[in-house]
Amino acid sequence: MTNMSKDAQSTIRCPRCERDDVAAIGFAPFPNELGQRISAEVCEECWEAWKHHQMLLINHYGLNLQDSNARTFLITNLKSFLFAEGPAGASIDTSKEGDVSW
Repeated sequence: MTNMSKDAQSTIRCPRCERDDVAAIGFAPFPNELGQRISAEVCEECWEAWKHHQMLLINHYGLNLQDSNARTFLITNLKSFLFAEGPAGASIDTSKEGDVSW
């Protein structure tokens, strides 16, 4: 397997940031059709933004990723976040940030 430079990679128009001529992430993050779509259509910057947002969702909602409902929730939010598909993504209430008392 050879490493391609960014200049040698084909460029895409990312559906999230709508920038032209950006490099796709270059790997399928899931072994399915959705993973292939992300690999072909999403730029690295937006993929990193999704990973950060996903972490916020997992922590905010206390998701157990062994639960199929939690995984479905994340996939629904991923499609909304990256492709603007389906229902609006779940919100995160930041007004309670730093409001935990022990």
